[in-house]
Order: sequence, then C-alpha cells, then structure tokens
Amino acid sequence: MSHSSYRDAIFSTPLDRVARFSFDEQVVACFPDMIRRSVPGYGQILGMLGLIAQRHLRHGAHVYDLGCSLGAASLALAGQLAPDAFRLNAVDISPAMVARARETLATECPEHEIEVIEGDIRTLDYVPSGMVILNFTLQFLPPEDREALLARLYAALEPGGVLVLSEKIIDPDERDNAWRVERYHDFKRANGYSDLEISQKRTALENVLLPDSLEAHHDRLARAGFPRSLTWFQYLNFASLIAFKEA
Repeated sequence: MSHSSYRDAIFSTPLDRVARFSFDEQVVACFPDMIRRSVPGYGQILGMLGLIAQRHLRHGAHVYDLGCSLGAASLALAGQLAPDAFRLNAVDISPAMVARARETLATECPEHEIEVIEGDIRTLDYVPSGMVILNFTLQFLPPEDREALLARLYAALEPGGVLVLSEKIIDPDERDNAWRVERYHDFKRANGYSDLEISQKRTALENVLLPDSLEAHHDRLARAGFPRSLTWFQYLNFASLIAFKEA
C-alpha cells in the first residue's frame, strides 16, 4: 500500500455518545487494520477473487468493484491477472476512501486500466461487464434499495457473467445466531479488541449495517434475475456468495 496504516483504536476510549459509524478520514487511516481484525476470512475472500475471474471472466472484459473502500478487491485482481485481462471501475461514495484508493491503485498497479469513481452505486450508469464485486457493501444500503440494485447489475452483466456478494449475515435461528455472534466477539478479542471497543462499535453500527440471512440473499438474487447462486465461503457470521448469469 502506498500509505501507512494505523492500528484501529477508534472505540478504545469511553465515549459519552457513540456517533453513527461513517467511512470518514479517521476510518480510512486505520481501515486495513480494522478489516483484518474485524472480518473473519477477509483475506481468503480476496485471494479467491482472481481465481474466480480466471475461471469466469472473458479476457479483456469490464469489472466493477462496488463499494470499493481502499480498493482491496481491485488490487487482488490486479495481483493475479495481467493488465490486458480486464478493465475495472472501482466505485465508492466516501470521498476519503476514493482519494486514498486512487493514490493506492495508481501506485500499486499503474499498468492496469483501473478508474476509481466517487458515486452512489444505486444511481450509476452501468456498462456491460463480465464480473461485479460487492464486498461487504450491500449491507450498508437501505434494505428497500437492495433488490433494485441487484436487478440493475444482473441486466449489466454479460451472458456468462458473475456477481460476487460478500456480507455479514444473520441466522434465522436465534440460538445459532447468538452462538455465531458470541464466537465472532471471541474472534475480535483474540485480535486485540477490548469489550469496550466491541460494544461501542456495535452501537455505532446499529441502523447503519443491516445484515440479512443467507436465505434472504439467495431469494433476492433469484428475484433480481439470477437463475443460480451459491454460498462458496462462510466463516462464523460472514459469508460470500456467487451468482451466475446464463451464457
């Protein structure tokens, strides 16, 4: 990365009022550390993106990285595919994320055709694409906007194209869901977060990150037009799905 990353200590001191979580400059400064210590399996998901592209992406096709944050998914593809293998638009609504992603991608993969766009993925004019990546993005959209976005992405995909959707999930069974959440908090403690940090961040994310069940994701993908989707990865209450458009 072209910038140093700081340790995530945003919620390490008691706060009189926990502000609503946002992807601002404070989060940007520690985001790689935050993701590494907060999202089980994040590295494994990134590592598979290039392999999925090698299997399903037409050579030279267009790719979207939606809700790209600092461009980790774009970097993963660039690290595994040749510069002429794809063209990519990375999109994020956060000005701070976009500014850092532009610098990072220009420095790390200058030979790849990657453009970072500041914009709302719900209103973007999509071009025909062979692959769309939604890495922990849909969960931050209002639930009523999610199906319409997926339908637009299905329409934009070329025949044979794929959509990779990674999300924090909930389990419909309350006992199973509680167990996953408890083990997730154990995961965060093992990565150095205190109970105070876990509690305050959870408060900050209330009504900001709104997760769905795996069944809800698959049902929504089907309603959006995808004839087939499967869960290819799950680690505690985090999962990644792939949805296929028929060739």
